[in-house]
Order: sequence, then structure tokens, then C-alpha cells
Amino acid sequence: MSVAARAAAAMWLDDHAAHALGVTIEETGDGVSKLTMPVRDDMTNGHHVIHGGFVFALADTAFAYACNSSGQRTVASQCSISFLAPAHRGDVLTAQAREIFREGRQGVTDVRVTKADGTVIAMFRGNSRTIKGSVFDNEDKH
Repeated sequence: MSVAARAAAAMWLDDHAAHALGVTIEETGDGVSKLTMPVRDDMTNGHHVIHGGFVFALADTAFAYACNSSGQRTVASQCSISFLAPAHRGDVLTAQAREIFREGRQGVTDVRVTKADGTVIAMFRGNSRTIKGSVFDNEDKH
């Protein structure tokens, strides 16, 4: 098993937020991840489109799996998102994350969120900071 796959598996054990959102990990690799999430009724707002907070949560989760793929514990230091198109109940969203910069303890990861037809609904950029510890620290506690 690759380090990225092992890191994803270790994080997934306690990722209750992703589980509750119906997120599925499709791919992980060195500095990359691909996650999907179905848009449910309880995720839509008064305009009958997905609430931006759920799009952000999906993108942030993909960001987390990409920037922790080395096995070093890494957290967000700053994130931003641009909402570009709506998504509706029944759509399946895909978040593809790619770490574009890492030096020392800092990194930058871009995430593209799309619908199944390829429409880009959001672009997310996350700045990360490596902290003490390994994502594998909790493996023995399960």
C-alpha cells in the first residue's frame, strides 16, 4: 500500500464529517486526491441549489487528503473558494485536488469541483501548514 493510500485510510477512520456528507474517496496519490459527493435534499438552500458550505466542505476534504498524502500531519492555514455554477439535488460532485506547491512546512493546493457533465461549479485554493506528528499516530488506537 502506498504512503498516500495508507494516509487516506488512517484519516478516513475518524472522518465523521465526510462520512455524514456521503463522500467517497475515488483516488489518492502523492499530493492528489479525487472525492465524490451526491447532492441530497438536505444540502439544498432556498434557491433549490446546493448550499455553498457543502461545496466548501467537499473541496476542503479533498484538500485535506491531498496535503496529508505524505503522511505528515498537515492542516489548513487559509482557504478560499469561488462559486462558478450551481448544482442541484441528484447531482454528483467530484472534487479533484492537486498540491501545486510545497516547501518546508507550507503548501498550496488547488481543488476543482465539477458536476458529472464536467461543468466546473467551484474552484478552491487551500494553504496548508505541516504540524508535528504523523497521520498514522492514531492507527494503533482503532
